[in-house]
Amino acid sequence: MVNITVSSLRLPVTYLALAAALIAQTQTSSTPAAAEQSPSYSPSLDVSSMDRSVDPCADFYKYSCGGWQKRNPIPADQTSWSVYGKLYQDNLQFLRGILEESAKATQRDAVTQKIGDYYAACMDEAAVNRRGAEPIKPDLDAIGALRSVHDLAPFVARLQLEASPSATMFGAFSIQDPDNSEQQIAGISQGGLGLPDRDYYTKDDVKSKETRERYLQHVQKMFELLGDPTPKAQAEAQDIMRIETALAQASLTRVERRDPYKRKNKMKVADLAALAPNFDWVSFFKTTNAPSFEILNVTAPPFFKALNAELASEPLENWKNYLRFHLANSYAPYLSQTFVDENFAFYRQYLRGAKEQQPRWKRCVQYVDDDLGEALGQAYVRKAFPPEMKASTLDMVRRIEDAMAQRIEQLDWMSPETKQQALVKLHSMRNKIGYPDKWRNYSSVNITATDFLANVRNASVFEAHRRFNKIGQPVDHGEWGMTPPTVNAYYNQSMNDINFPAGVLQPPLYDAKMDDAPNYGDTGGTIGHELTHGFDDEGRKYDAQGNLRDWWTKEDAAKFTARAQCVEDQYSKYVVVDDVHINGKLTLGEDVADLGGEILGYIAWKDATKDKNLQPIDSLTPDQRFFVGFAQWACENDRPENARLRALTDPHSPAEYRINGVVVNMPEFSQAFSCKAGQPMVKPADQVCRVW
Repeated sequence: MVNITVSSLRLPVTYLALAAALIAQTQTSSTPAAAEQSPSYSPSLDVSSMDRSVDPCADFYKYSCGGWQKRNPIPADQTSWSVYGKLYQDNLQFLRGILEESAKATQRDAVTQKIGDYYAACMDEAAVNRRGAEPIKPDLDAIGALRSVHDLAPFVARLQLEASPSATMFGAFSIQDPDNSEQQIAGISQGGLGLPDRDYYTKDDVKSKETRERYLQHVQKMFELLGDPTPKAQAEAQDIMRIETALAQASLTRVERRDPYKRKNKMKVADLAALAPNFDWVSFFKTTNAPSFEILNVTAPPFFKALNAELASEPLENWKNYLRFHLANSYAPYLSQTFVDENFAFYRQYLRGAKEQQPRWKRCVQYVDDDLGEALGQAYVRKAFPPEMKASTLDMVRRIEDAMAQRIEQLDWMSPETKQQALVKLHSMRNKIGYPDKWRNYSSVNITATDFLANVRNASVFEAHRRFNKIGQPVDHGEWGMTPPTVNAYYNQSMNDINFPAGVLQPPLYDAKMDDAPNYGDTGGTIGHELTHGFDDEGRKYDAQGNLRDWWTKEDAAKFTARAQCVEDQYSKYVVVDDVHINGKLTLGEDVADLGGEILGYIAWKDATKDKNLQPIDSLTPDQRFFVGFAQWACENDRPENARLRALTDPHSPAEYRINGVVVNMPEFSQAFSCKAGQPMVKPADQVCRVW
């Protein structure tokens, strides 16, 4: 249930916490992956996962998931463990089988060759270890040869093409024009940080200070791995922290970035050059080989003003060390074991609480999915997503959309004028289910079985050029921002589409063997969640075509804001870990979508089963099965370290509040479980949050 506005850029392992919060993996299995011919089966409602000793009206999440939590401790190599995580683990095993077969096959088509050789090169750990830091030596030499600040731009462009797009100074890409969603334009955004968020640099609490000290140790260690003596590495780490702190202080907060009007700052290239004249923008874009353009969007102008000041005040040698660190830090997961271990020790062990490194095969499967996702997706879909599954999902989507139309028409707080516009937007939404209609062509990507880092580079360069080449072109509405095996879903505001990869349409999240109640409670609610994102506090600012345009009357917008405030206030009271509360402003869009989506799922389920004589199953009434099915998608255990990181960076609330926070606002839940006034899962009628 992710809400994204643009396709995900290829991120370093540093930042995978954000994308992988719901798709953590378990420990390695001794079962050969090749034996996995289809994903394993788990029911969408499992009564053994419940804890019926708990009163559902006191803690519905614990009632629904208590048994699961007791039986599913967090594996040592993971930072959290969830129902989504188990499904992703099943997918990993399944994909591992596909990749091992592809690597060994003697007669292969182009797709099989690329995914098989990429996996084989990644799994040749001995070869990777023998090379040490040698694969990045040419880049290190190039950094050493830089003679002026003017020379930085082409190297930064090269590093963004070959490694992480946003880890070095800033990010550059193509985006949909916020004023003309049918056209792609150039865009640049803030970046350049080694910690997961700007708040890590700006907060003064004890834990934040401790984290900064631990980060300094990590930076120092990376310099030492590059061969610098300890005193020099210590001084260099302080320089990196000073530069990054200045960039962080000028960066938009995550809450500010949720406002699309704050992110919209279109200007001419000459205006950008005037804003940050110390960076050679012409040389940068020439090196990326981007098409010529006159207008681009600058997400955070104050950030680039600060970058310009840092370029003037910091000696060239400090910037060269900044580039050396970010080069090594970006490539660390793909280099020899000493680099891999240091990357793990800071980003997964310290920041997120993992006890052990993931086995190499898991990392290699994920790298193939990251870099050649639509090639791997073709093999996955052939085995795991039959046409009838796509058809049944589309039927559920149509029912959810009908429920939303009904809901909009019945709203007592929205004027007819705004309702009409809302219905136009609803009926304009595109539904993308399972996989793309047209697969991405990787024929130009050179992949061999003998050079892992070259494969990573080649795939990165291919993807970067693919994105840059879209500048000035019409928008491709068939493009996806997630790969088919992904266990997640998203709504794209500029595209005005909902996207459900095949990976998230598997049991236990979508279970053809189960009755409609848990399926609508789970996947139906997820569909409603993504659909509702088009009308949450951020999505509502885009029109039916995906343009940033206010289509609300002033009065209706004020009423929406007041109702959304109810949700923000409710969630801001919840404690995540220690004294850390949910940031209700950051999670507002997801919280509104959780509530609205489950209401839509319930309405659609009632409509789909209105002529059926539904009976209790496993001592649960049909309505109770709907709500337990809803809750069990979110069964999860989380480490305190990871919970703390997610509280700062994740726009989703913790799992228990994504369930309990919803049902307290649904009178249908209280009726289903005969809850009484005053119980924890029952709000007074005048305090119930009602948005959609």
